[in-house]
Amino acid sequence: MTRTAILATLFIAAQVRTADPIKRGLKKTDFPRTISVTSNVYTYEDFHAGDETFTTTNMFVVTDEGVLVADGQGDPAATKGLVDAIANVTPKPIKYVVICSDHGDHTAGNASFPPGVTYIIHPTSKAILERQAAGRAGRGGSGWRLPDAAEVAADKKTITLGGEAIQILFLGRAHTGGDLSVYLPRQKILFMSEIFLNRVFPAMRSAYPTDWLGALTKAERMDVNIYIPGHGFTEKGDVSQEELRTYHKALDAVIAEATRLHKAGVPVEDAIKQANWGEYASWTLAKSQGPIAIRKVYEQLEGRLQ
Repeated sequence: MTRTAILATLFIAAQVRTADPIKRGLKKTDFPRTISVTSNVYTYEDFHAGDETFTTTNMFVVTDEGVLVADGQGDPAATKGLVDAIANVTPKPIKYVVICSDHGDHTAGNASFPPGVTYIIHPTSKAILERQAAGRAGRGGSGWRLPDAAEVAADKKTITLGGEAIQILFLGRAHTGGDLSVYLPRQKILFMSEIFLNRVFPAMRSAYPTDWLGALTKAERMDVNIYIPGHGFTEKGDVSQEELRTYHKALDAVIAEATRLHKAGVPVEDAIKQANWGEYASWTLAKSQGPIAIRKVYEQLEGRLQ
């Protein structure tokens, strides 16, 4: 049985700046939920599987000719919830699905999207999913395979759907290496997927740390009113801008701390124990992702980053 999605409007009142829904004053029963961002742009928030509770966030754009979806959820039932939530908003069909992150928590439910949708993906992510489907190294599997007709977006791809211009952008390697963003120039909205983790500790298991900083800088220089994260809550415009800058500072601080320990000659396992994350130690996933970040930055500094 599919859970009922709640349609909500973007909160205007002041919010606690956290990815934890309980600390934010929400209940688990408030999710999954659909957020109306503008008249035809929505986000869908459902819980990410794991010990700590935070959201995986998708965006969908409704037009007269159909719907574009940015990212899916982490299993078929959760993505079916997203598909049902879209049907509650519009009878128009889903035409496009943009795979902004190739990780399993954003793709492992893709079998629940309707047949015939057009997938758009970065070449790097396409290669990763194809290796995964062939039984070689992957990033979180499912029985779903990327269709042969999937379209690639290596740098910038613009599609027009129902008169709405939608840009699929590659801002540089970040969380996955094939990270895509979806930009709506008319509404000045940028869906950033896992390039932007709102109040979630920088997760680096397949990241390119310094490249990631560059991708954030490019996003900040764009003409954007609302930045939408791939994890963490949807925020209203000015708060989203503040939170993106805050995330940039967090990523920079994590890289700087790992670099400090490396320059001091601290072995990686000792560095994991000694790392001082300061204010970011209280962020969601800090305990589990801190050691991964140390190892990844050490890999980069030692020229071992694949």
